[in-house]
Amino acid sequence: MENQTDKIITRNIEEEMKTSYIDYAMSVIVARALPDARDGLKPVHRRILYSMNELNLDPTKAYKKSARITGDTMGKYHPHGNLAIYDAMVRMAQDFSLRYPLVDGHGNFGSMDGDRAAAERYTEARLSRIAMEMLNDIEKDTVDFIPNYDGEFEEPTVLPSKFPNLLVNGSSGIAVGMATNIPPHNLSEVIDGAAKLIDDRLADRETDVEDIIQIIKGPDFPTGGTILGTSGIKDAYRTGRGKIALRADAAIEPMDKGSREMIVVTELPYQVNKARLVEKIGELVRDKKIDGITDLRDESDRNGVRIVIELRKDANANVILNQLYKFTQMQDSVGIIMLALAGGEPAVLNIKELLEQFVGHQKEVVTRRSRFDLIKAEKRAHIIEGYFIALDNIDEVIAIIRASADTPEAKERLAERFGLTEEQVSAIVDMRLRTLTGLERGRLQQEYGELAELIKELRGILENEKRLYEVIREELLIIKSKYGDERRTKIAHDEGEINYEDLIDDETSVITLTHMNYIKRQPLSVYKLQNRGGKGVIGMGTREEDAVKDMFVCNTHHFILFFTNRGRVFRLKAYEVPEAGRAAKGTNIVNLLNLDGGEKVAAVIPIDEYVTGDYLLMATRLGVVKKTSAGAYENIKKAGLRALNIREDDELISVIRTDGNKEIFIATKLGMGIRFGEDELRPLGRAAAGVIGIRMNENDYVVGAGTIEEDMKILLVSEKGYGKRTDYGEFRLQGRGGKGTRIYKTTEKTGPIAGVMLTREGDELMIINSEGVIIRIETAKISTIGRVTQGVKLISLDESVTVVSIAKITAEEVANE
Repeated sequence: MENQTDKIITRNIEEEMKTSYIDYAMSVIVARALPDARDGLKPVHRRILYSMNELNLDPTKAYKKSARITGDTMGKYHPHGNLAIYDAMVRMAQDFSLRYPLVDGHGNFGSMDGDRAAAERYTEARLSRIAMEMLNDIEKDTVDFIPNYDGEFEEPTVLPSKFPNLLVNGSSGIAVGMATNIPPHNLSEVIDGAAKLIDDRLADRETDVEDIIQIIKGPDFPTGGTILGTSGIKDAYRTGRGKIALRADAAIEPMDKGSREMIVVTELPYQVNKARLVEKIGELVRDKKIDGITDLRDESDRNGVRIVIELRKDANANVILNQLYKFTQMQDSVGIIMLALAGGEPAVLNIKELLEQFVGHQKEVVTRRSRFDLIKAEKRAHIIEGYFIALDNIDEVIAIIRASADTPEAKERLAERFGLTEEQVSAIVDMRLRTLTGLERGRLQQEYGELAELIKELRGILENEKRLYEVIREELLIIKSKYGDERRTKIAHDEGEINYEDLIDDETSVITLTHMNYIKRQPLSVYKLQNRGGKGVIGMGTREEDAVKDMFVCNTHHFILFFTNRGRVFRLKAYEVPEAGRAAKGTNIVNLLNLDGGEKVAAVIPIDEYVTGDYLLMATRLGVVKKTSAGAYENIKKAGLRALNIREDDELISVIRTDGNKEIFIATKLGMGIRFGEDELRPLGRAAAGVIGIRMNENDYVVGAGTIEEDMKILLVSEKGYGKRTDYGEFRLQGRGGKGTRIYKTTEKTGPIAGVMLTREGDELMIINSEGVIIRIETAKISTIGRVTQGVKLISLDESVTVVSIAKITAEEVANE
């Protein structure tokens, strides 16, 4: 009794529970539930594959009973129930569970309907071809081995695994306080991702996760299906956690008679039980939650899934299909948790870190393999060098051996006479007589030459890290060429993720604006090219008291800056301007911009991007000009922004975009103009008032401004439809603030100037009159004449109708139309 009492250990139950639970938890985490990031296997899977390799069950050998495999695995390496081992092996053989099965099963290994595999005594198995790539070179000291559970055998801690199996076949498991769910991926994409990582290391640059995301598009499930959207994929790849929506592939097809339709399902979400899905659809029809289905049958066979859902004649197939997605597992969500053992500890890894774990593992495997092969090659070369010495002195070697009393004496005398090592003399003594033939000597010389090349190559790998990475990359690409295939799972846009801007056509548009602030957008193609002097086409319907005042051409994805007469600026994307027909008057701009009472849009400028060094140059009715950096107007809120301070009796007329090195041209209503260098304008702040650009006589005011570049002509259009082009060289360069020179001969026939434009060859002109009629003509057809002339008729106008606006279509916009 005293002896039994001595064996009792007093422990605090709280401490004992804590210690025991931690031990249990770590055992489950490390030795059961979580895969290793290097080979992607849990211990049970690794032991099954290693045991099959030990049984010599490669793809060229005959199948063996599954009971034999599970028995060997259980008896040697995995001291758990044979049913657990068999279930794990069955999953590795199912082509609907693993993207690239590691076990080649023969017999009934279960189905997508949830049927269990036949008992292990009835089925047979062997390793698949791709599984051999996980075990290759295991005999070359590429991985560490540890004693098995009873110390009788040794088992590998990890397999060499020549491809990233964790990503390729995925893994799932529940440990203590943590879980993993890594979906399968396409082998070709994953290897390309690993190759990208290696390429960047060879180029001494850092790999960004985004680079990998561009290569590995998303999970690739063995059962196909369609992933909706990419945001969940990107979240998982960036952080290790994400959620994706996976949808069955279904098509609406006409039935034989043509008057009815049917829904045919050909691919299901991953791990969805097909029989249970069909049963669920039947329940929904029976409970009248889905109406319109007349027949339901499963026509699946060995060639693939085929579920046929016949519909009533008056049923809407699209509505029923959407109901099926909503109420059944025809659309399912897959949570991604990329948790694996890295360095023996559980860690959530992003896509780049998972690939780094694999590449790091391959670096060690190839290094150890190369070292093993080098030692072996050097030993063999050493033996052959001994053979050469013996063959060169064969008569003396034979004499020494014959004169020796026994083998040890012969070895000792040979070593002493020729300076040979123990290994060499042993090989010489054991050498067969056929080695003396010329043919055998030639073979030895060839083998020695090949060994010398191999030794050089292996030393290069071991001494040069970049060469080591090149070998890993080459071997990966060989695996890809042997086993790579096309994606099975498609990736489609999710309606909730679609960027509205992506749906807008990238096209050239014409924006028109009236005096009463009605605005609309139309495709440029609406306005066909016409000859000079034509009548034009209706471009905008207007009210009797309204008239079009502005028009410009831009891309639908460009920003539009709206400058008001009071010096404020607003911003919209061009596509935000509602599109309307040619005869429509458009939308009142107060519905788009927060304008104050009496405030009107005075100038509009499209801007594709904000470039450092670009400026916006503003000109007012009274001739004040101001130049401000375009970047000052990059962040414009919905409420607008102050563009410049302006006098109460003045208003903004024109805004042009410059690069700071141009020449400026300003035209007035009564035919005066000034040309001066932009360098005379220093950049001012956004809220500054500006400086004098041109001084004018009474009743005159600025109608427009532009920048002059090489090969440009100045195009002027009068209110009564006359116009001309003039070489800018005819207008002398002056200082800012002067009165300028006469640029147009205004008469009662021509009327005052309506607009000014700087054009090049290939540009086109759009003119709009007060009734909304637009004409589009080539600027090349407008005469180039002197500065003090009237010009030629560009558009025919009725009495009381005037030109209100002109717009330029650049040669580039014409080409892109």
